[in-house]
Amino acid sequence: MKNKIGYNRLGRSSAHRRAMTRNMLTALFHHERIRTTKAKALAVRSTAEKMITRSKVDSVHNRRMIGRDIKDKAILAKMFTEIGPRYQERPGGYTRVLKLGPRRGDAAEMVLLELVQDAPQATTKPAGGTKRTKKGAKSEPETTDKPEPSTVKDGAPEPEVPDRPEASTTEDAAPQAEEAAGDDEAEA
Repeated sequence: MKNKIGYNRLGRSSAHRRAMTRNMLTALFHHERIRTTKAKALAVRSTAEKMITRSKVDSVHNRRMIGRDIKDKAILAKMFTEIGPRYQERPGGYTRVLKLGPRRGDAAEMVLLELVQDAPQATTKPAGGTKRTKKGAKSEPETTDKPEPSTVKDGAPEPEVPDRPEASTTEDAAPQAEEAAGDDEAEA
């Protein structure tokens, strides 16, 4: 019986597994997104989450603990200057695993392991919906401030409006003034 198996050994020796994990962590923190197999992503995710939690507090001890696995000095600095402060208010769940489908060749399930981007949470309302009161009765429809659709089809260039020549330019003003003066003399 295989009871209490603590982690996935991934069919590799401990040295190979440690080197692979270090390389994947460095790539994840550098690019903030990596494409790998599901088993590797789940194995790396727990270590990445613990590292991000440590990088929230910039101390010598935390830098040395993360520095055991992240050997690249630029990535180590990025952990404490960008990634840690980004998740300061987040209590966990810094990574996301998105399924991509089977890999061609061996049909291994491929996933995208990425860092969650913290964007300001905007409350979205259903567009053009109606509000319901307590009893479930519909009230007046909601008005939204949507821009009116343009009359030009998408992708078609808008027709150019020719600019009107201005009469205030000095070169054109003198001949026009002479013609106007000549017309006034002819009428008189």
